[in-house]
Amino acid sequence: MAPLADPCAVIGQSFRVTIPKELPLASHLCGLGAICAGEFNVSPHTHNRDKCTAVTIRTRFAPSPNGSLHLGHAYAAIVAHDLARARDGEFLLRIEDIDGTRSRAALVPEMLADLAWLGLEWDGPPVFQSQRLDSYAAAGEQLKAMGLLYPCQCTRAEVLAAATQLGPDGPVYPGTCRGREVDPAKVSGGVAWRLDMAKAVALTGSLTWTDEIAGVQQARPELFGDVVLLRKEAPASYHLAVTLDDAAQGISLVTRGADLFASTHVHVLIGRLLQLCAPLYHHHLLLVEAGGTKLAKRRGSAALADLRRAGADGPALADALRACRFPAGLSLGSGIQEAP
Repeated sequence: MAPLADPCAVIGQSFRVTIPKELPLASHLCGLGAICAGEFNVSPHTHNRDKCTAVTIRTRFAPSPNGSLHLGHAYAAIVAHDLARARDGEFLLRIEDIDGTRSRAALVPEMLADLAWLGLEWDGPPVFQSQRLDSYAAAGEQLKAMGLLYPCQCTRAEVLAAATQLGPDGPVYPGTCRGREVDPAKVSGGVAWRLDMAKAVALTGSLTWTDEIAGVQQARPELFGDVVLLRKEAPASYHLAVTLDDAAQGISLVTRGADLFASTHVHVLIGRLLQLCAPLYHHHLLLVEAGGTKLAKRRGSAALADLRRAGADGPALADALRACRFPAGLSLGSGIQEAP
């Protein structure tokens, strides 16, 4: 099968290439002014979904309502907001609420109040993943029809026991169910649908993507192995949902933490398979605790809602984060913990 043509090649690019093992200093918000002024010689690439032509810069912030927002979320939202506003662009919200029982609808008004308290304004109403389930199912059917997905009945414990390699997401699936005759209707608990990575890479051919900070990257999705795109317990995996959602919202500049840098290899592959327009990326540093651990709801990081209710000044806090004046014990880092 011939490689797929690229219908949405990034246009007008001129980037300084760096090795992304550790992102340069300007990848955090303290360097925002330099970035917006053109330090990286970026020709802003934007598109509409039909023609992939230059229209406007559009970023997004996409929290999950499984816990309150904390300072790390505030920093990420400010990066996305300010990069859009500095380029006369649009800043959108998306609520990623398909994580089963962990997602709590009651947290959404709190999140919106927190963002408004920080002085951030967004364009249009938020988009909810729970209202886009049909699009995930349709993409799954399209990939199945292309012969690129196969059902997998392996449990997580079985994958851990059988894996012999580590990838960016952890143990790489060894392909146990690839080529097997698995009838999803007869599997108790259902099946996951995995992407046959070798077939997908052969179909697309060589791919590249561009990060505003790290420059042009050679896509290496094969490092992840046969990733799950349709989960047993949720309508879609993060990889599939975020790729489809960004395209549907017309996001032209995907801003997110450096801990998701490697995931972009998979997202670029999915985008090409589904003939979606290619955005630019901006992976920024994250707020981290001592030792480089990123802030997390499950570890009790201070909630923005608590600060807001205590009478803290939201815009002043946002300005402090912009200036990299962080609370004691916090700093900027990749948020990626090296394996022992």
